Amino acid sequence: MMCHFNKNIKLKNISKTVSKLKLILFFVIIYSQNLLASFILIPMDEVTQTNHLKAYGITYWSLNQGNKAKWLLNYEGGSFLLEDNEATRKECKIRGVTFQVISDTQAATILEEISSPSKNMEAVDLEKAPKIAVYSPKDKMPWDDAVTMVLNYAEIPFDVVYDEEVLGDKLLLYEWLHLHHEDFTGQFGKFYGSYRTTPWYIEQKKAAEELAKKLGYNKVSEEKLAVSLKIRDFVVGGGFMFAMCSATDSFDIALAAEGLDICETMFDGDPSDIDYQNKLDFNKTFAFKDFTLVKNPTEYEFSSIDMTAKRTIPRTSDYFSLQEYSAKWDPIPTMLCQNHTQLIKGFMGQTTSFDSNEIKSNVLIMGEIKSNKEARYIHGTKGKGMFTFYGGHDPEDYQHKVGDAKTELDLFPNSPGYRLILNNVLFPAAKKKKQKT
Repeated sequence: MMCHFNKNIKLKNISKTVSKLKLILFFVIIYSQNLLASFILIPMDEVTQTNHLKAYGITYWSLNQGNKAKWLLNYEGGSFLLEDNEATRKECKIRGVTFQVISDTQAATILEEISSPSKNMEAVDLEKAPKIAVYSPKDKMPWDDAVTMVLNYAEIPFDVVYDEEVLGDKLLLYEWLHLHHEDFTGQFGKFYGSYRTTPWYIEQKKAAEELAKKLGYNKVSEEKLAVSLKIRDFVVGGGFMFAMCSATDSFDIALAAEGLDICETMFDGDPSDIDYQNKLDFNKTFAFKDFTLVKNPTEYEFSSIDMTAKRTIPRTSDYFSLQEYSAKWDPIPTMLCQNHTQLIKGFMGQTTSFDSNEIKSNVLIMGEIKSNKEARYIHGTKGKGMFTFYGGHDPEDYQHKVGDAKTELDLFPNSPGYRLILNNVLFPAAKKKKQKT
């Protein structure tokens, strides 16, 4: 009887042991599956990715959730490697972004390939989503500015700031600043020749003058100079500034003309300074040198920097090429040039492109048309900060005119021209490395 009892006890113990082993095996399998699916790869090549623009938004969103990420420079068009979790997978599906769930072993293999000295690739750690500000009049429509449009499309959050916020030192709250299509010289966009009798021009001029007086300035040009100096200080202090179209050259012109009156009577009520051209100080500018200002108030042009009137390239062959940099030695320009093509379709604006002869030697020309000696996409440092200037108004609207319909980015989810903008948006998230060039 006792023997039979002991046998039952042994069977029960064996049964319990088997149950425990099954439970342990279950957790091992679950754990192993998690290890085998621990990363999300977002490919950025031309064939695989269905929505390049929203892919940047996913990466920004993931960083904002406190996750880690890597930017795989020159790997499949500049792919992103994100931490795997259900929320990120769901967000990719909602936004229509192509992604692949890969194991840690697969991720390690990719990173090993990238680290090879023979490969012009690099894996850059992305640490924290930058806080973004767009400098723009509050009443502007989103489609007036390509950056505002693509930020909205990619679902990347940003704040709109204008002169009051800039002069009130609110830029200290941000890491990245975009300058909306703007005139920092006080000449109201040089629209006088064609639009001085239109209601919108009259209203905008009046609003600008009222704002200048409210902020304690006698002239719009004086108020815009003060704004320009604050933006300069933001960059010098370590901020990143991105500007397009007329915000590029008009910003540098305002800095070079500090202390001078370059505005004619119809702009500020009194004549310009005599011989102001020879009094410009090019040491104060970010990117441009030795340019000549356009004095004629009816001419829709600020200076000789812009190539719009000097271009000899037909629309059918209007493409600019991106420079190729060493990903391991020059990660900054490499990041800014990530794309699924080296040729970018050209597009025009009030400031379409920059005369290469009038660009300072310490500024990188990252995109250019060599045959016409024009730069489209340039980058440089100022103090502790950096800036990028991108010529043209809208990468998917060849010749945008006042009143034209907005670009529907749903029709251009893989736009190489818009990718350059988003490279700049995401760039401040990168763990900083010393640039070798």
